Amino acid sequence: MSLLAVDRLAICTADGTPLVSDISFELPSGGRLGVIGESGSGKSLTTLALLGLLPAGLRVSGSIRFHPAGGEPVQVVGASESALRRLRGRVATVVFQEPSTALDPLMRLGDQIGASVRRTRGLRGPALRAAVLSALADVGLDHRIGRAYPHEVSGGQRQRAAIAAAVACRPALLVADEPTTALDVTVQADVLALLDRLVADRGLALLFISHDLAVVSRIAERVLVLDRGSAIESGTVTEILTAPRHPVTRALLESARHLDAALEVRQP
Repeated sequence: MSLLAVDRLAICTADGTPLVSDISFELPSGGRLGVIGESGSGKSLTTLALLGLLPAGLRVSGSIRFHPAGGEPVQVVGASESALRRLRGRVATVVFQEPSTALDPLMRLGDQIGASVRRTRGLRGPALRAAVLSALADVGLDHRIGRAYPHEVSGGQRQRAAIAAAVACRPALLVADEPTTALDVTVQADVLALLDRLVADRGLALLFISHDLAVVSRIAERVLVLDRGSAIESGTVTEILTAPRHPVTRALLESARHLDAALEVRQP
């Protein structure tokens, strides 16, 4: 049984204007799926729908069902806020594109990691402090970073802290929504390597959202391509890279090749 099963997901505005239509996919425990598409393709809305985080005024239908190991299945569509709170962090957690907006600017980074761990794992006192220090070390941050506020560290360090807060909750699924887009190329590579290691070491499932097929191909096993709110193609990374069927997928692949070529020309 899959950890996450999405069946005919649809999202529309209050007046019925469709934004996402008939999206279906499954993700097994420990699996890695990349969801790719240009701006407006519906990938971020799909991400928000998975954890019941869609903005007020949008309507969702279809099925989003989690089957955590050793736990009861959870149907997200139509779930109460209390049920969704039990799901967030404990079963699935999200790392967003821009850590500056995801992190509280008035809280020290260590306190924010601690708040996530306390809420999801119930730790207190010395056990909580040890978990925070371990989480910082897991993402390559010195323990002193825990005493800093978000504006006092670099963008890469903020994103590492956000990843630490997510992974320290010990979820079954990590959702990474464009986690490297706001970072420069060198830092992007470091963060991708970090995510790859953390997911492998902990046996997490990974749902990686991006507009960049080159990035997705480095970390995912399978790819789902979205365009204008619909799923247009899916397959293994090898299938998508070597034999894309849809014109939009071919355009995304060509764009990734042009970017790689441009980066090679700029190398000293």
